[in-house]
Amino acid sequence: MRKARLQKRARLLKAADFNRVFNKAKRSADQYFTVLARPNDKDLPRLGLAISKKRVPLAVTRNRINRVIRESFRHKQHGLCRADYVVMAGHQCSKTNNRRLFRSLEKHWQKLNKLCAKS
Repeated sequence: MRKARLQKRARLLKAADFNRVFNKAKRSADQYFTVLARPNDKDLPRLGLAISKKRVPLAVTRNRINRVIRESFRHKQHGLCRADYVVMAGHQCSKTNNRRLFRSLEKHWQKLNKLCAKS
């Protein structure tokens, strides 16, 4: 059985790519996540993760949150506009369950997709 995974080319890997998004981005935030988006010139949306030890101290929890974010993005990437997305953890992120995290991300993807489509 083939594994469904996020392609390497659909991820932000270089510091320059992250800085480009941080410098001028559309923003969506709640108590769980802050998601930044900036249109790109690539043929697909790309995801970057910025989950800090300060916000999520336990590695096990950080890894769980990273998996939830990647899975949510993987499911929604075909409906998203071509942009670079950076997801940062909010202050309540580590204290909630996966279902709430998925719902939160769903709202962020929808909001940012509308904002990016306008520009």
